Amino acid sequence: MSEKNGNNGAVDANEIAYRSLLSALPAPLYICDASGLITLYNEAAVELWGRRPELGKESWCGSYRIFRPDGTPMPLELCPMGIALSEGRSVRGEEIVIERPDGVRRHVLPYPEPIRDRTGAVVGAINMLVDITERKEAEEALREADRRKDEFLAALAHELRNPLAPITAGLEIIRLADDRTIRDRALAMMGRQIQQMTRLIDDLLDLSRISRGTIELRPERTDLGTVVQNAVEIGRPSITQGGHRLEVSIPADVITVEVDIVRMAQVFANLLNNAAKFTPEGGQIRLVLEQVDQTALVTVNDNGIGIPADLLPRVFDMFVQGDRALERSRGGLGVGLSIAKQLVEMHGGVLEAHSQGTDTGSEFTVRLPIAAPAKATAAPEEARDRAPVCGKILVVDDNALAASSLAELLRLMGNEVVTANDGLEAIERADEFRPRLILLDIGMPQLNGLEACRRIRAAGWAAEVVIVAVTGWGQTEIRRHADAAGFDYHVVKPVSPDALHRLLVAERSPSALASL
Repeated sequence: MSEKNGNNGAVDANEIAYRSLLSALPAPLYICDASGLITLYNEAAVELWGRRPELGKESWCGSYRIFRPDGTPMPLELCPMGIALSEGRSVRGEEIVIERPDGVRRHVLPYPEPIRDRTGAVVGAINMLVDITERKEAEEALREADRRKDEFLAALAHELRNPLAPITAGLEIIRLADDRTIRDRALAMMGRQIQQMTRLIDDLLDLSRISRGTIELRPERTDLGTVVQNAVEIGRPSITQGGHRLEVSIPADVITVEVDIVRMAQVFANLLNNAAKFTPEGGQIRLVLEQVDQTALVTVNDNGIGIPADLLPRVFDMFVQGDRALERSRGGLGVGLSIAKQLVEMHGGVLEAHSQGTDTGSEFTVRLPIAAPAKATAAPEEARDRAPVCGKILVVDDNALAASSLAELLRLMGNEVVTANDGLEAIERADEFRPRLILLDIGMPQLNGLEACRRIRAAGWAAEVVIVAVTGWGQTEIRRHADAAGFDYHVVKPVSPDALHRLLVAERSPSALASL
């Protein structure tokens, strides 16, 4: 007894140090007696529980409700701490969910350890809790992203396969039919299917460029009403196909903005296509352009299926789609709205979505700053329409079928054309043929198109030849390399007839690489 009394000072000091250590631990920790009443806890436990229990009067389970990971209630006697007290054994890392008084739920891993006296009897327990809520949320986000990726890839495969069947049928119709009208209809149908495939691929490329920060804008002062009219023409086929009524309101006064005309028309066309896609047949779509103070507003609304409240905050996320059945029936990848939002923000604007819920329609609003007043400048010389100039053209592509088909098209347009299928052959044919225009693929065997262009440019006769980079890549870095190699223009495959027309009337580009 005297020995015990003589050590009181040391025991008190140890107790103080012990409590100080527990209090300083960053992990939630508490101690309870054999009856389950809390005798000690640290501040990290208070932060987790959302309240401060009264020592010696409240049970360890009095601060929260306990659930299994699947959300079902967990009886207290089966909880890790209950087992530690009743059975005298530790339970390691069995996940539970606790619900705080404010209703917030946290995922935790408890590590209860029984406390025994000298006889081995359980006199209490100590429990450390590891909050894994953020980890669980991150895991769920990864699972959701993986699910959306799988859905997207399935949709992509579906959408890319869809045009192949009618294109295949169209080729057979052209081969078998003698009636010119039937063949023309087949050609028109095949053209529409190819345009659809090209649009899908362009969307994917835009996503890549935007995410990498390599997309280039070419802003210029323009009347936003003209841009809206262009977008209406782009979006009209999908509106017509759905049998919708489109009402367009554009004020008579000019609303001047500084935007990339092509990209902003793409934004509005995406909004119109989205409205057409998610509005049942025969719906009403309305597009309104107006100016409010120093802001241009473009609103697209419809009376379609609307946006559920839980989807509205994520409607601009990549690959997020609403009614999957409807989406599959109408086509699309679920990336149009994401592209539109990012393009608007690159212009210093805002794109917002509004809906009262399912079957209430949707409304999308674009806000763009009005352009500052322009400085007085000399009126630009009006461009003159020029007819294509027929001449000698060299087509170079390691895909022999692509080279021969493009060459045949150019011959039908009145040109003399030869082909080559690698970089070394391109140099040889160019020196022999002395073309006026060279369409040169960049990615080729033997010698890539960049080096082939440099060597052709080095020849004295080739100083005024128009050399065009034809490639499946549109990234800024590729364009910079092409510019440095001596190309005049850059065209992304597949080369459209309109781009060919512009190439045939083009002169040498006076500055950095241009796109057609």
